[in-house]
Amino acid sequence: MNYFIEGLQGSGKSTLMERIAAKHPDLQVFHEGEYSPIELAWCAYVTESQYETILNRYDAIRQEIEEKSHREEDHFVICYTKIHTDIPGFYQDLEQHEIYNGRIPFDRFEDIVFRRFARWKDDGQVFECSLFQNIVEELKLFRNASDEKIISFYREIAAILKDQELCILYLQTDDVPANIDVIRKERSDQEGNELWFPLMLQYFNRSPYADINNLSGEEDLYRHFEARQELELRICREIFADRYVILPSKSYKDSDYPIR
Repeated sequence: MNYFIEGLQGSGKSTLMERIAAKHPDLQVFHEGEYSPIELAWCAYVTESQYETILNRYDAIRQEIEEKSHREEDHFVICYTKIHTDIPGFYQDLEQHEIYNGRIPFDRFEDIVFRRFARWKDDGQVFECSLFQNIVEELKLFRNASDEKIISFYREIAAILKDQELCILYLQTDDVPANIDVIRKERSDQEGNELWFPLMLQYFNRSPYADINNLSGEEDLYRHFEARQELELRICREIFADRYVILPSKSYKDSDYPIR
């Protein structure tokens, strides 16, 4: 069996991952930003020629880059956010090679996502926000896709995964602002200056979806999160009907999820 831990930001996905990893060390755990056979969030996806250019440009940390790189057919995946460096512009440069935020044509994005799911044949693995969060945000915020188009996209993914043993553990929240408030405090510096939320708000405000629909600010972001959760739960019900478990965010017991 494989497990996908899903839910909104601040719903407790990382905490659940830690609990599962501690209780079940035989399972292989994939956190966001680490090399994963499925998810490419916080990773650069480059051709061989682009990879050589990056190595030459940042020759001072060539070894670190190579250690965080993985070859996949004719591409390389660089887990650049796991590389520690103070070289100016490094992170901004590598960020441009991510597949998200409308950076590549939609047909290429679709092909990359579907091919990586199709190649994945492992079991005994646990993934953090690798099925819904980044793909749904990409389709909604940067491709301005309707809910029906997103549903259709996931029908394709479900067809690809029909023979894979998997269970979605979805952490549902009844109070989005309260959950986000917790993570806002957690991701602040020692002086209380928020680090994560201003970037999240900027990400939303600058998205094509927000621009087209004249949306901006905290309240619109919260409404977007609420709509996203409703859509993701609909995907669970309609497409992964017998392959998901709903957990109440931050108030579940270990006996509530099917890992024994």
